[in-house]
Amino acid sequence: MSSIIQLLPDHVANQIAAGEVVQRPASVVKELLENAVDADATDIKLIIKDAGKSLVQVIDNGKGMSVTDARLCFERHATSKIRQAEDLFSLCTKGFRGEALASIAAIAHMEMKTKQDQEELGTHIIIEGSKFVSQEVAVLPKGTSFAVKNLFFNIPARRNFLKSDTVEFRHVMDEFQRVALAHPNIHFTFYHNGSEMYNLPAAGYRQRVVGIFSGKTNEKLVPVNEDTEIINVQGFVCKPEFAKKNRGEQFFFVNDRFIKSGYLHHAVIAAYDGLLKDGSQPSYFLYLQVPPNTIDINIHPTKTEIKFDDEQALYAILRASIKHSLGQFNVAPVLDFDRDANLDTPYHYKDLEAETPTIQVDGTFNPFTDDKTNQHYTKSGSSGSGSSSGSSFSSGSNSYSGYSKRVEPTTSWESLYVGLDTESIESSPFNFENEEVTSSLFNDDEVETASQKTYQIHKKYIVSPIKSGMVIVDQQRAHQRVLYEQFLLNMTVNQASSQQLLFPLNLFYSSDEMTLIEELKPSLETTGFVFEDAQTDHIVISGIPVNITESEVSLVIEQLLSDLQDGIPASSYSQNDTIAKSMAKSLAVKTGSYLTEKEQDNLVNGLFACKDPNISPFQKPTFITMRVEDIDKKFAI
Repeated sequence: MSSIIQLLPDHVANQIAAGEVVQRPASVVKELLENAVDADATDIKLIIKDAGKSLVQVIDNGKGMSVTDARLCFERHATSKIRQAEDLFSLCTKGFRGEALASIAAIAHMEMKTKQDQEELGTHIIIEGSKFVSQEVAVLPKGTSFAVKNLFFNIPARRNFLKSDTVEFRHVMDEFQRVALAHPNIHFTFYHNGSEMYNLPAAGYRQRVVGIFSGKTNEKLVPVNEDTEIINVQGFVCKPEFAKKNRGEQFFFVNDRFIKSGYLHHAVIAAYDGLLKDGSQPSYFLYLQVPPNTIDINIHPTKTEIKFDDEQALYAILRASIKHSLGQFNVAPVLDFDRDANLDTPYHYKDLEAETPTIQVDGTFNPFTDDKTNQHYTKSGSSGSGSSSGSSFSSGSNSYSGYSKRVEPTTSWESLYVGLDTESIESSPFNFENEEVTSSLFNDDEVETASQKTYQIHKKYIVSPIKSGMVIVDQQRAHQRVLYEQFLLNMTVNQASSQQLLFPLNLFYSSDEMTLIEELKPSLETTGFVFEDAQTDHIVISGIPVNITESEVSLVIEQLLSDLQDGIPASSYSQNDTIAKSMAKSLAVKTGSYLTEKEQDNLVNGLFACKDPNISPFQKPTFITMRVEDIDKKFAI
């Protein structure tokens, strides 16, 4: 009987390994950048085209490789990082399994140029699908250059699973940011389709964070520094008022390696206890240094998860250090019993008495004095020769403190009412309230007007009677459906109207968020947004949709960016659908909001005027009906 188990050919084994190592162009970027860092490079360039689908090239000025190492590095399980099994527990480098280059070469056209500093000539190797095409001697600068072209050219099924260029570029951007943040002492340059995306000179941690995320990041950062026997914590956390809806700017680095840890993330959230709004996520950039023998890195294929020996101690130290930093920089509220010096009385006012204002009244002034004597007064207030009273005031002239105004004299105050017909008062057009007592508080018309057709229950549901019984509407889901169809109609058929802002809004975002906004700008303009200007780190909005207030603009865009973290749809209709859903979710009335009777009626009428009122944009029911028969069954004995 023949054997059924056989060894796989090398090219097949490499393709299987590539399925685990290389998932998308960002995976190639990660492996090549980490190899450049391990080569002690001080200047690294990343060049990609078509989001890495056509080209991923990494150029460094590291140590380079000899001719033998250049050929051997493409073999499986060939590595310079470890020599024995014990080395796995004291790793200080990035890659160590020796599968990356072999896997990448199995599914792409690969070109490598490398040269060591002490050598005069370098090595130029070309590989296509694990097959060596050529190996030549070439004149090259010090360092190594890897160029990966036509990714998944021999596996079209894997290539079809790649997302749009925008989505793949965002993943490449994420990997570049993680490596650049972990190594601020290295000069990084990033080019995409010939355009420079980043140029990050060697600097400190704060300068590197600000250089990558730009905007007003510098004023958001609160430094964290704690050194103990088991861990050294450095980095920054952001102030609570700058918390976001998404979890984009959250970075943990353990021994200069990016990791994901829900346990440590919970420690950070616990340090912000009482400082964050519901659903908000703080940004942080934390660098942890622990002894290499206390962690296990090789528990995940992408090495983004690490197992710690004493997680509880790390949790407590991290939480306490962040809480201490927030309190030290007056971000968290503290008890302060010191007296504020600004509330003390100034020294030169301490012994002074308050001056009581004086009032002078002329007791001889009579506004009803007969004005036949033609009294005259000077600016000083003294009477002329014809004055009999000697007073500085008279009925014929309103004079005070040098001010004189001439008025027409009147004979007496009784003359003001001469000729007034008393009957005209009775025929006045004004209606006076009578005190007639009615039999009821409201008349019939008022009772009919005051009858309410809808009722709100627990500020969540709206109940409206119908012929067969009653309908119960979920106010939040119903409003989402109404807004969703309205936004979708404006983006596909009608041009939405905008309200111009008196003062344009300046909103700052990171570079990757600005890339998403540039992609979404045409669709956002159809909803009513007017973009006056767009820079590398901020946008200027001069007009907003009529159903959005100025204070909601940043929340709407932030929610939209959060919803699009998993990728922008390739087709324009799907993109408009995503935007309409996100804006409807942001602007819909929330559970717990009080609605007036008119607002309830408008919401119910608007819901049943929709094309599909039964479900919300997120495929959840918007209302239920209860028949009278169903209610009768509840009372049946």
